[in-house]
Amino acid sequence: MTTSAMNAHGTLLKLGDGGGSEVFTTIAEVLDLSGPALARGSLDATSHSSGGWKEKVAGIKDGGQVTFDINWVPGNATHANSTGLLSFFDDGELHNFQLVENDASTLTWSFAAINTGFTTTKPVDGIRKGSITLDISGAVTYPV
Repeated sequence: MTTSAMNAHGTLLKLGDGGGSEVFTTIAEVLDLSGPALARGSLDATSHSSGGWKEKVAGIKDGGQVTFDINWVPGNATHANSTGLLSFFDDGELHNFQLVENDASTLTWSFAAINTGFTTTKPVDGIRKGSITLDISGAVTYPV
């Protein structure tokens, strides 16, 4: 029996530099990654002539969040409090990101997000890690 499942290893998350011809740099030491978590609400359009059944129409889309863990290296430019993810938490501004799938077709998700979470863990017998939450604002360009 064959499967069409794909290994996710090698997926890249990149952050933009905000320049006119924006350059994207791969975020170092990314571990498990989730998202974007696309969602769309529905709006109740039921009227007295709906025949006793609720009628709904599509609401607006939401890009949701991207969450991921890193082996946190404070001196790395993509993590640092002056140039990286920690500085993005501090400034509270939108930044552009790309999530590049690992397959040969180089499928890329593009989105702007605010860093709304940066949690570190420092176990006695383990690796120093960070958990990051990016809250997407606006449209997500996704592979089709």
